[in-house]
Amino acid sequence: MIDRTERSPATFDTRWLPPATAVITIHGDIDAANASGFTEYAMCHTAQANGLVLDLSGVAFFGTAGFSALKAVETRCSVGKVDWMLVPSDAVTRLLHICDPDGKLRHSSTVAAALTALRNESQLLQLVTKPR
Repeated sequence: MIDRTERSPATFDTRWLPPATAVITIHGDIDAANASGFTEYAMCHTAQANGLVLDLSGVAFFGTAGFSALKAVETRCSVGKVDWMLVPSDAVTRLLHICDPDGKLRHSSTVAAALTALRNESQLLQLVTKPR
């Protein structure tokens, strides 16, 4: 299922993968004008998801308001126990080097690698939590 909304200067698309993983793809610019819209869009999908991949590989500009949005999504995912991962563009990576120098925001080089990491993490958690 693809859910699409268009807001200048960025577009947000969501693709749902079984069993309940949302892949949100963003193209364009994330700045102070649309960061709150990005946050709301991402957060509304965390309520329905077990896994979330934010594909920002198509983002040309990423301002500090975008980083604040990522931190808000991280907090929501942590509270909701949603595994998530980020796929940054070069612009996002530059800002992460400044705002997240310790690399605490989980990221991957591709959507496929992020999905594999989330799948593997989920399987490991199941192995640990199942009673014998």
